[in-house]
Amino acid sequence: MASISAAAKASSAAFVHKNELAAAATTQRQRRASASASGRRARSVRVRAVATPSRAPRAPASTGSVKSAMTTTEKILARASEHASLEPGENVWVNVDVLMTHDVCGPGTIGIFKREFGEDAKVWDREKVVIIPDHYIFTSDERANRNVDILRDFCAEQSIKYFYDIKDLSNFKANPDYKGVCHVALAQEGHCRPGEVLLGTDSHTCNAGAFGQFATGIGNTDAGFVMGTGKALLKVPPTIRFVLDGEMPPYLLAKDLILQIIGEISVSGATYKSMEFVGSTVESLNMEERMTLCNMVIEAGGKNGVVPADETTFKYLEGKTSVEYEPVYSDAQARFVSDYRFDVSKLEPVVAKPHSPDNRALARECKDVKVDRVYIGSCTGGKTEDFFAAAKLFFASGKKVKVPTFLVPATQKVIVAEKIY
Repeated sequence: MASISAAAKASSAAFVHKNELAAAATTQRQRRASASASGRRARSVRVRAVATPSRAPRAPASTGSVKSAMTTTEKILARASEHASLEPGENVWVNVDVLMTHDVCGPGTIGIFKREFGEDAKVWDREKVVIIPDHYIFTSDERANRNVDILRDFCAEQSIKYFYDIKDLSNFKANPDYKGVCHVALAQEGHCRPGEVLLGTDSHTCNAGAFGQFATGIGNTDAGFVMGTGKALLKVPPTIRFVLDGEMPPYLLAKDLILQIIGEISVSGATYKSMEFVGSTVESLNMEERMTLCNMVIEAGGKNGVVPADETTFKYLEGKTSVEYEPVYSDAQARFVSDYRFDVSKLEPVVAKPHSPDNRALARECKDVKVDRVYIGSCTGGKTEDFFAAAKLFFASGKKVKVPTFLVPATQKVIVAEKIY
């Protein structure tokens, strides 16, 4: 992990050392031998509770009652794979609820789909494939534009229901289907739902975990297979739990929370693990702030991030989807790799210095750093709340700063320097 300044270490006083939980004992399975063709007598191996030698009581983590307890991620994958229960490390075929691709990986995914299933093949469900051009739309580069053309042709051919296109590059506000950053669009258009499996050809697909679902990025090959079958082979990840409690100061953003976490565990601290966020602070966050937490789990190496669905989630989804969904929650006795606890009321604003998200420092330590250019938007910072935060900062500075209109999606109005864009 990158070195941290003395001031940042002081801020880390809010961090309580993780408690490593005891790993569950290996599941014992009964095996039965079948009779051979020669008629030899079959023998079965059974565990009997008769006259067993005395022994010390087993730890709770290895008892039968705890073996069935699961985390949120384990429950979602168990249901999607039609298993009664799952454990970390198991490989299972899961039924996918939503597949998202965009103009970067979409053409490659489509090419693999056609190569493997045939030029005339149809996607497994035209209402479960969501295609969002959002990377190459504001460019005159012919090759980049060709990517979007491929998406248009494919969506017309397949009658894809959810294709958020942009056709008038000179005035994107004239495009009612344009939705901005794909991860924001998935949420705003009701494609993110508790308890479901959402896969996308973008590493920040984990953003959707804010809705209490399993969401992760996959490659073009896997996505091409999902297009044709609606299934994906996934390994069940173990879960790290992050408990964030305390009243969140008005000068903190959700970005400060996730950078604090990544600074503690490093960019490889959650490699192929689920990161579950709970606690009174998390419960107080709105949906866009929760998305920020989950969006950046990939920067810690995480497989997915997840926030338990609650009334905030359900209210956000009102009017956005007519699809029925069923949230799931971690059992009280679920097994976590470790617990990290933070008192958010004692944290300070932080920044990630070059060249790594875990190169954490307090914002006040960087007050003498000259800033030449600021980029607003992106996968993590392209939500309405992010633009509002930037607008407040510009307004507080007392300078008339105009935000280029191409940075503000048509569905989002931002107050900047007493003007509305």
